[in-house]
Amino acid sequence: MNKAEFVDAVAAKADLSKTEAATAVDAVLDSVADALKSGEQVTLVGFGTFLVRHREARTGRNPRTGEPLAIAASNVPSFKAGKALKETVN
Repeated sequence: MNKAEFVDAVAAKADLSKTEAATAVDAVLDSVADALKSGEQVTLVGFGTFLVRHREARTGRNPRTGEPLAIAASNVPSFKAGKALKETVN
């Protein structure tokens, strides 16, 4: 399911127009991104938790030449599924 299909599904379930659903989906995604950017985690009970994990700097290898190269430390977004979501999927 891509974003357009997701907006269509939200519009159908919430009895909204596609424009209103697209605005709502964009607002939710922007709010989650803003919270993660500021270092917060977002917990949606029953669904899951969005959080930021820190990756330490490490040494990797160029697969073409085998030459070692430095990979910088970075922050990466992560999602941990909640119990209800896991049960729904299984």
